[in-house]
Amino acid sequence: MSVRVVALLGTFLFGFTTLLVSVSQAFLGNDKFEQEVVKETDAIKLTREVQRGGYGIVSTAELKAMIDAKEDIAIIDTMPYEDSFKKGHIPGAKQFLFPIPEMAAWDSAETDAKTKDDFIALLGPDKSRKIIFYCGFVKCTRSHNGALWAVKLGYTNVLRQPGGIFAWKGAGFEVAKVE
Repeated sequence: MSVRVVALLGTFLFGFTTLLVSVSQAFLGNDKFEQEVVKETDAIKLTREVQRGGYGIVSTAELKAMIDAKEDIAIIDTMPYEDSFKKGHIPGAKQFLFPIPEMAAWDSAETDAKTKDDFIALLGPDKSRKIIFYCGFVKCTRSHNGALWAVKLGYTNVLRQPGGIFAWKGAGFEVAKVE
């Protein structure tokens, strides 16, 4: 390969790399300080939801450890049945739809026509049993609604796994499907 071809190839690769970096920075942001503001905003939003809801949080790894240790836990997927739960959910989870906006009063139109009594039946009579709610990802608030309502109904060991099914898959853990 001639020196001229190598030089042209090097120039092309440098230009292409510069273009890729510019495009990624335009879409993803390159200012670490601006990125920190976004992280902070998300962290505060999650913290305030947890405080308002009166429940705790659990990481994806902690939930996996509970499952592996065969702890007596209830895992509730708050995503839509057909569009999400059926296609992939955390093994052992049961599905109960909750809306994204905070549900201050029970609204069966927002819970796939299920009632408060249906929810209580799913959670069971043991108010101290560990119950973990999850949805799609950190910004999704369906799991917040589920956890909030469990606390409102007197359940005392309520947790939310904020990373949801995205974090579960991202950790490389097995996903169950409805056939």
